[in-house]
Amino acid sequence: MDNNKLKKISPRIENLTNLKYLDLSSNQFKKLLPEIGNLENLQVLLLSYNQLKKLPLELENLKYLSALYLSHNKFKKFPHEIENLTNLKTLDLSFNYFYNLPIEIGNLINLKTLDLSFNFSNNLPSEIGNMTNLTELNLSSNFFDGVPTENGKLTNLTELNLGFNHLTNLSPEIGKLTNLTILILLCNQLTSLPSEIGNLSNLTQLNLSHNQLISLPIPPEIGNLSNLEYFSLEFNNLTILPIEFWNITNIVQLKLNNNMLLSISPEIGNLTNLKFLDLYFNKLCILPSEIGNLINLSELLLNNNLLTSLPSEVGNLLNLEYIELSNRRIDMEREKFKI
Repeated sequence: MDNNKLKKISPRIENLTNLKYLDLSSNQFKKLLPEIGNLENLQVLLLSYNQLKKLPLELENLKYLSALYLSHNKFKKFPHEIENLTNLKTLDLSFNYFYNLPIEIGNLINLKTLDLSFNFSNNLPSEIGNMTNLTELNLSSNFFDGVPTENGKLTNLTELNLGFNHLTNLSPEIGKLTNLTILILLCNQLTSLPSEIGNLSNLTQLNLSHNQLISLPIPPEIGNLSNLEYFSLEFNNLTILPIEFWNITNIVQLKLNNNMLLSISPEIGNLTNLKFLDLYFNKLCILPSEIGNLINLSELLLNNNLLTSLPSEVGNLLNLEYIELSNRRIDMEREKFKI
């Protein structure tokens, strides 16, 4: 019944006691009938893209409900009616208007996926540590300035999104989330990283762009992220990277643009799986000859640096399809590079 202009449904819906799946999303509901609570076998309920501000108390009767989608509504408070739905595995409350999360959210101990993105929340109760079955947690685009240490109990997490918040530091407890494969921290106010980030050896994607990281607070343990394939550090204040950084040899995409890098270590030649390298808007005067070892590189962005020439080893990059050098300082001699 999704994508209509429904404002209400008949109370007789309560007779559909064998119903397991109900989609009422993208309508114009401002309230939900209490009779919905009689659908005792309901497992999936989709109510996204409506105008709901609250839920009926009877919703808590849906003991078998495993997935509840409430995104893009008008909730100004966390709907307490869902706190007793302890069999929920998926809960989507993104794009609403509530500020605070109650401690009772910790009752949802069977949740595997929780999306609270795009709200106005500024506190995360420690009880979130009770949700030890969580595998995906999205807290992006809120106003969190910290994350409770109890987050370290969520050891089954594989995806954690804390982007677009006000985080100024990252707890060492992050190092306990050893099953993480995706960690998104872009657009915060981080100035350093804990050394424990090196424990996240299963990470394949790490986004730290648009923070305030400088050179020394990048711990050498970052080089332990041996499975990392995508790494973004763009739009920070980096001037140099620790030599251990270049041990991330499985990396395929590396974004270091819009920093203040003065040099690139010869150890960049270790990254032989690299396909995309973005170094534009830095202060590089020279590139090491070892850049010629990046035999799988297909895109190389070097514009807006202080380069006046390129090493001849660039000609070894036989898989290069795109190179950007928009800088008048460089006198490009194509035959020198054989590209």
